[in-house]
Amino acid sequence: MAGQFRSYIWDPVLIISQILLMQLIYYSCLGLWIAVLDLVVHYSPSLDQIFNCGILGFSSVPGRVSMMAFILNSLTCALGLLYFIRRGKQCLDFTVTVHLFHLFGCWIYTSQLPSSFTWWLLNVVCIALMAVIGEYLCMRTELREIPLNSAPKSNV
Repeated sequence: MAGQFRSYIWDPVLIISQILLMQLIYYSCLGLWIAVLDLVVHYSPSLDQIFNCGILGFSSVPGRVSMMAFILNSLTCALGLLYFIRRGKQCLDFTVTVHLFHLFGCWIYTSQLPSSFTWWLLNVVCIALMAVIGEYLCMRTELREIPLNSAPKSNV
């Protein structure tokens, strides 16, 4: 269709590479947040803090650290959406995809579907934060003015 502002071309290679990139950003930033917060509270980092739903909660230090890391990770992943996805309409899709893969990772790691109410609540909050902030940031860049004349203005 000619004359359309943006053309949408089905590009599976681009979509798959964006999914892989967002997974890389998700887990690398989550690992960094957990490492930094564990240094602050003098706790030894563990994969359980990422994949074990039983560790989450307010009653233990590793649980609180993991929950803080997940919340902070949502904010940093929103920046990943801004720089690598760049479309406000796709932020929710990529956010849910990242968290769906995380669900599968937790399921494989613990050999059972996460059953903790805290885990599900935390992930819903993280999905909402990451999607809304990512969408807001992408919409801000999409709605910027497009300069029509790049020549310098002259005083007439």
